[in-house]
Amino acid sequence: MPDQTKFVLPESEVPKAWYNIQADLPFELPPVLHPGTQQPVGPADLAPLFPMALIQQEVTKERWVEIPEPVRDVYRLWRPTPLYRAHRLEKALQTPAKIFYKYEGVSPAGSHKPNTAVAQAFYNQQEGVKRLATETGAGQWGSALAFAGQLLGIDVKVYMVRVSYDQKPYRRHMMETWGAKVVPSPSPDTSTGRKRLAEDPDCTGSLGLAISEAVEDAVTSPTPTKYSLGSVLNHVLLHQTVIGIESKRQFDMAGVYPDVVIGCIGGGSNFAGFAYPFLADKLTGKANGLRVLAIEPAAAPSLTRGVYAYDFGDTSMMTPLVRMYTLGHGFMPAPIHAGGLRYHGMASSICELYRNRLVEARAVQQLATFEAGLLFARAEGIIPAPEAAHAIRGAIDEAIRCREEGKAETIAFNLSGHGHFDMTSYDRYLAGKLDDYELPQAEIDRAVAELPKVAS
Repeated sequence: MPDQTKFVLPESEVPKAWYNIQADLPFELPPVLHPGTQQPVGPADLAPLFPMALIQQEVTKERWVEIPEPVRDVYRLWRPTPLYRAHRLEKALQTPAKIFYKYEGVSPAGSHKPNTAVAQAFYNQQEGVKRLATETGAGQWGSALAFAGQLLGIDVKVYMVRVSYDQKPYRRHMMETWGAKVVPSPSPDTSTGRKRLAEDPDCTGSLGLAISEAVEDAVTSPTPTKYSLGSVLNHVLLHQTVIGIESKRQFDMAGVYPDVVIGCIGGGSNFAGFAYPFLADKLTGKANGLRVLAIEPAAAPSLTRGVYAYDFGDTSMMTPLVRMYTLGHGFMPAPIHAGGLRYHGMASSICELYRNRLVEARAVQQLATFEAGLLFARAEGIIPAPEAAHAIRGAIDEAIRCREEGKAETIAFNLSGHGHFDMTSYDRYLAGKLDDYELPQAEIDRAVAELPKVAS
């Protein structure tokens, strides 16, 4: 009998609680600071943007946070998601390693993002919120929130980074199908957008700029509006841990445990969602030899080349200050096709784990990433999103290392979404029209020079 390929949990195994890594960290996270006073923010400072339940989740130290039954009920539309053994990829690479991947592309929106979108929409609904404003890079997050808003009766306005708005029109159509209003960022709908367009009418946008527009919308809209973020914040990473919780149960079914856990990384949500439940074992002494590897694009290498400092989460300096590895809030990334990873900063907890050498990071170029995505698609049949292809690149490199060293390690990665709306990117790659982009140090230096001065 051949080795099993797919490991599937029943609906009854949808997790009943999210895992909070703050309970097991051997250090305290740096406080988030008010942009005006530079004092630690309190609930009252965040209340204009978020419902109180999410603010409480942002700071809680409880190890487990119960998932409300209405959220679990929506999760059951696609969760638990399958864990696959990549037999054909292993054969193509001629590696002794065992490669597994958790596939989040089976959600209605096609990625991991609904795991937090549904939760955020639920908590906003419970507080009587009728409208949400948000940003999106490649469109996965905007799609997820549009889907969640439709299910829970909340209007959604999405500011979509201009380059992705142009590259991925079907993502926009998907959001509009679910009832969201979508505009390119920078847009004429906010003072932030109008200012940027006046300076550069051809601006391709950035996640930081789109965040600025969404935050401005939330605090100035005549219709009472809250802001919703798809990555970076503690409560967002918390909601995503359903991925890793399920994965651990599925590895029990497979009778193995990973030696290396890998995820692509932009702001940190899919990486944390997959890796944190495994990191819990490392932090509590149950898996001391576990390696955890974050793969980021060389065009936006916040962990591998960023500066560790307090910085704004957005371009217009409206958000609280977070201590993180940053390329500077003024950083305007190159228009690479992994739009969901084009962010200047990183989640605080991931930064502290990296700083304390509990997590490794590696930056990869665009061409090597698409090469990996194509190899995976031709071996396993699933066309990955360009963001997820970064994790595939990391897994392939680890499998090649195992081949060269003669080691039969177990490699696990999160395939965070499919690439069905990214075929233009694959077309450009196959036609030889994509290029690598090496971020000049001068661009980082220029952006970092504008970092806020925060008293130590």
